[in-house]
Amino acid sequence: MTPTDPLAALGLPYPFELAFMQRALVAAVAVGVFAPLIGTYLVQKRLSLVGDGIGHVAFAGVGAAVAIGTAPIWTALAFAVAGALGLEWLRARRRTSGDVALAILFYAGIALGVVLLSLGDGLGGGVLAYLFGQPLTVRDDELVAIVGIGAAIAVTVLALRRPLLAVVTDEEWARAAGLPVDLLNGLVAIMTAGVVVAAMRIVGILLVAAMMVLPVASAQLLARSFRGALGLAAAIGVAAALAGLAAARLWGLAPGGTIVLIATAIFALATIGTRARQGLAHAEGEGP
Repeated sequence: MTPTDPLAALGLPYPFELAFMQRALVAAVAVGVFAPLIGTYLVQKRLSLVGDGIGHVAFAGVGAAVAIGTAPIWTALAFAVAGALGLEWLRARRRTSGDVALAILFYAGIALGVVLLSLGDGLGGGVLAYLFGQPLTVRDDELVAIVGIGAAIAVTVLALRRPLLAVVTDEEWARAAGLPVDLLNGLVAIMTAGVVVAAMRIVGILLVAAMMVLPVASAQLLARSFRGALGLAAAIGVAAALAGLAAARLWGLAPGGTIVLIATAIFALATIGTRARQGLAHAEGEGP
């Protein structure tokens, strides 16, 4: 670690004492916060798999970046936003059913990405890091982009928490109440695209939707309100990111997959704990 490294002042202990681990830590914690924030609204809207579809379109953006020699994160963001808005346009106008629209994004996005990569250097150029995630190689410029996108998403979600909840819960009521439903739905689509692109270097395009869904699923089992679920989902996302990075460093595991596996384990524990609590309450209710 060089004295000029801005992260050197953190003075973190093992396994986060090295600069590359600290960059990975900041990026993973950011993703652990903002991915579940927007994921809470997607789950409420029953669009849990949207992240996967937009991720495939983002892969096409990565392929385009490799083909033309530009920064993948910004090209992927442009493709992802276009795909998210296109999906929302189809959904809102009922031009096709939601599952068909997602299938179009899945297959067209991955096919376009493969074709564009064939024009460049195939699976070279660090493309695998975007598919499977590799937070340990995050560069300073990528870290700034990830944190910047995440901060914008977090501020927007917190500022518009109530109208966004109204729209994802009941669009017809939201329209009757005078809310700009189309604008808010478009905003959710754009933020989802931002989450996918910012998180793809951490957990990978193939697993990005997991960080938008698993912490939320756990939080919904434990929290008693939407606001509580929102905060708890972010906390679970951060816990999974911290534990996943630490385990990856200690035992030489793939960081992205380890983070998602820990989020899965948290969901399993939350499910077991909830069922045990319900069983105990039921038993007490039947007691003398």
